Amino acid sequence: MAVQPPLVSRPDGRWQRSALSTALACTLLLGTLQAHGAAVAQPAASANTLALNIPAQSLRQALLQFSQQSGQNVMLDGNLDATLRSPGVVGRYSAEEALARLLQGSGYHFARTDAATLYLVPQQNAQGNGQVNLGLTQIQSQADWDATPARGNTAPSTTRLGLSDRQTPQAITVVTREQMDDFKLNSVKDALRNAPSVTVEQFETDRTAFTSRGFKIENFEFDGMSLPFSGGVLVGDQDMTEFEQVDVLHGANGLMSGTGDPSATVNLIRKRPTDTFQARVDSSVGSWDNRRLSLDLSGPLTNSGNVRGRLITSHDKGNSYLDQYGHEVNVAAGLLAFDLSDADTLTVGFTQQNSYSNGSTWGALPIADFAGKRIHYTSRSSSVGQPWTYWDVHTQRAFAELTHGFDNGWNSTLTVTGMKQDSDTKMLYAIPATATSAYAYVNRTTSTENQVTGEAKLAGPFDFLGREHELTLGANYGRTHHDERGHYFSAAGFIPVSLADALSGNVIEPAFDYTDDLNTQLFTDRQKSLFAGARFSLADDLHWIAGARMLSADGDGAGYGSPHDTRVHGKVTPYTGLVYDLTPQWSLYTSWTKIFKPQYVRSTTGGVVEPLEGKSLEVGVKGLLLDDRLTVTAAAFKTDQENVAELTGEIVGGQYVYRGTNFKSRGFELGASGEVLTGLELAGGYNFVRIEDDNGEDARKYIPTHTLRGSLTYRLPRLPQAKVGTRVQWQSGTELDNNSNVRQDAYALVDLMASYDFDEHWSAGLNVNNVTDRKYLLSLYQSAGSTNYGAPRNVMASVSWKY
Repeated sequence: MAVQPPLVSRPDGRWQRSALSTALACTLLLGTLQAHGAAVAQPAASANTLALNIPAQSLRQALLQFSQQSGQNVMLDGNLDATLRSPGVVGRYSAEEALARLLQGSGYHFARTDAATLYLVPQQNAQGNGQVNLGLTQIQSQADWDATPARGNTAPSTTRLGLSDRQTPQAITVVTREQMDDFKLNSVKDALRNAPSVTVEQFETDRTAFTSRGFKIENFEFDGMSLPFSGGVLVGDQDMTEFEQVDVLHGANGLMSGTGDPSATVNLIRKRPTDTFQARVDSSVGSWDNRRLSLDLSGPLTNSGNVRGRLITSHDKGNSYLDQYGHEVNVAAGLLAFDLSDADTLTVGFTQQNSYSNGSTWGALPIADFAGKRIHYTSRSSSVGQPWTYWDVHTQRAFAELTHGFDNGWNSTLTVTGMKQDSDTKMLYAIPATATSAYAYVNRTTSTENQVTGEAKLAGPFDFLGREHELTLGANYGRTHHDERGHYFSAAGFIPVSLADALSGNVIEPAFDYTDDLNTQLFTDRQKSLFAGARFSLADDLHWIAGARMLSADGDGAGYGSPHDTRVHGKVTPYTGLVYDLTPQWSLYTSWTKIFKPQYVRSTTGGVVEPLEGKSLEVGVKGLLLDDRLTVTAAAFKTDQENVAELTGEIVGGQYVYRGTNFKSRGFELGASGEVLTGLELAGGYNFVRIEDDNGEDARKYIPTHTLRGSLTYRLPRLPQAKVGTRVQWQSGTELDNNSNVRQDAYALVDLMASYDFDEHWSAGLNVNNVTDRKYLLSLYQSAGSTNYGAPRNVMASVSWKY
């Protein structure tokens, strides 16, 4: 089976201010890439036929869908005209025939570097560059699976089975690089706010949770390999400079992506080294003295193109609308790809991200007083951050991926990933004690977390009862080690302060000289699993996906005086789904899975909360409208869960306390993406979710019942260099679970963007966010009753250069 690669296009890069050594390294790499700018084409792949359904649309979007459906990695010319259109392809073709049809009238041919990688060649430069000129005779075949082995510059799909969106019996949302560039979605928080199925719960200045379908998302992946955020929440920030796109697989995923997270799986797809030289520099300035500079260099490092490299750096620094708060994020990432043979490719990469923030808060702005009544603040800049509070996070990630393509259509992938995160904080958490005073919990904490994940996977076709099917087998191992120590003012952990002093930043920094063995976390978690899944072709238009994962999990150690012991062995999670193609444009699907997920948070009894268990059912339809230019989806889901870890609002020894609770989640989702009219691109969706407890009462009321998010961009027909767009985010009212006095009414946010391409190298843009200056609360996720206001109207101007 072919692993579905993302389309590698002219992605946005990032530049980081750095020392002389980094600047020298960039200069040397630039010279090397320019010296070896031409890749050598390899023989074309075999003429395996594919069932393709790609509507007429913009050429860039058509090539993206071709890459997703065919398993072929298409490398785009960095100057590809965004106004070019493709006639589309519907039917059964070889990869070469389909691509030739898509490129008709575009002024481009294509050439190959290997069996699964192609790049575009302008027609005037095509002679002598190995272009492929093909007849356009349609080939009919029974094979409708993505049969071409994936290798080279590829990234695993969010589904472990290498399925395309159409073949997956669950809803999928993709946040593209183009969307991130258009609306300046420079952090993972911003990117996921663009995904209709995800709610971003930024409950502190430097900690953020994410929910979907009513439950917390904890399964975050990098190129399909699980590297969850520490403690299940994002600490600091995750810059998007090194990523090509974000895939969100909705719902439970016990077979496809690790443990059975009932909410969603978020897969961050890295940019990969390209076969042709490209470079990009982006710069921007914005409100509150925010500024950003980034660089992206990529291309071959040898004359033959068998070694390719990519260097990505960025520097992002600025203040905030919140009093006292400021941030700085520096990123440096390097990737190398080696073609060891015609069938083997090794890709390695390393990323260093340093995130610094000042005026940080533990908890956030108290939103309810000592009696539980709502506190209203005149200024949305109000914060309990102090001049001496900070949160510094240093994160290192590395990976190695070896792919091998067999002659019989099978392929294997061996991947090892690792992460080390060092965190250093000084924090203050203000809880109102009276009308004018507060308990200020003050703390200094240092921690180190190490994660390593390894996976071996084998996939390919097999024949049974006269039809061809696909099988995936694999094994996975993961280990997390966490070491943390907290220092406090005293054994009590708090000091009484004036609430006015806390809000004005006048709390004097105490001495953090108290600690003991109860103020530490030292634990290790291990998970091992075997998984097998198959896609059976029951008929030309009916496919059955079935499989199971067997999981073992072990944990030992302690956290703030509580045992961190977990023992689960041989737990099997089954998965099954059906996809029925009604027509070439429409398909129906359903899927069912059991849910099992070990939990590593402190329970009310002092140990860890027992594993979450349950089951999930989803039914839906996926189709094409407007002459196949617009993709639409609709899904209904039902999830029953037992022993879900739920915050109690208590903090014991600096650690949040959870209890196990049963929930039922019901809802439906609508989505649309594509070209509504020539030059008018739409991406968005509507979600409805209702969560009930054991008594049938509404639960998790901090999650909006209704959400609507969408973006529109339009390339002006009489001035194609200009693009304008808007983004709308609306959600229904929410409230604290344990205090109905604290409520956020329904609200909408509107963003605007405009950009202009001066020539093939230079462009400029302007973004205005929250144009109506709506005042709103960021999140009511914390039952303790603290949150911050969202950002008021703000502006960002940008200039980009590309080659």
